Amino acid sequence: MYILAVISTIIILILSLGLSILISSNYIRKKQLNLLAWTSGLWVFSISVALEVVFSTNYETSLLMKSYLILVAVLVELLALGSVLLLKKHNITIYYGIYMIISTVFVIVSAVISHVGDIVTHGVVYGVLPILISISSITVTFPAAILLIYISLTSYIKTKNPKLLSIVVGVIIVSVAGTLYIVEFPAFLYYAEFFGILLLWIGFVDFKVLKNLFKANNNIAPKKQ
Repeated sequence: MYILAVISTIIILILSLGLSILISSNYIRKKQLNLLAWTSGLWVFSISVALEVVFSTNYETSLLMKSYLILVAVLVELLALGSVLLLKKHNITIYYGIYMIISTVFVIVSAVISHVGDIVTHGVVYGVLPILISISSITVTFPAAILLIYISLTSYIKTKNPKLLSIVVGVIIVSVAGTLYIVEFPAFLYYAEFFGILLLWIGFVDFKVLKNLFKANNNIAPKKQ
């Protein structure tokens, strides 16, 4: 079980780091705020998965676990903010931004003052959380989930762009993955993270461009005599 958890989390970490780098470079070129929010969210996701790699070895401390619980909440908000920015509606962005600040403070305070016991079982994040942390996490994830579902439907109806749909669905799955420990579905945590990051790769990455770049590099490379 430990080996499987270690291998799966390392694979997810590699995928998330690679995508974080690609989206970061995309933001640097385009300077779009939604890309900045998604980039920030993906880097937070990468850090949280790195902590899952540590937990998969069955090592945990109170500080690491509390940091993880805060990160997965912030992750959901940042990914949701990226989707909200797609709407290009200033009022909604402002209201959600204010809600983000308040709910994030609530999550941080609840994590700091709560006692988090041993919630890593066989290398998997699994266990009953203090009620205050569960409540604060729900205040973050529930509104974000509603916004994400609404935005995914409206964006796809307007654009009929399958890549955009893949991005938003991937964002939803990754966001839900970060909260599956709350409802005690430990195995689905890693399944959701894996499929969510794959959907984000499909949505964000133009594989034809990568293929052309690969061919160009091969043509540039000196041929063997």
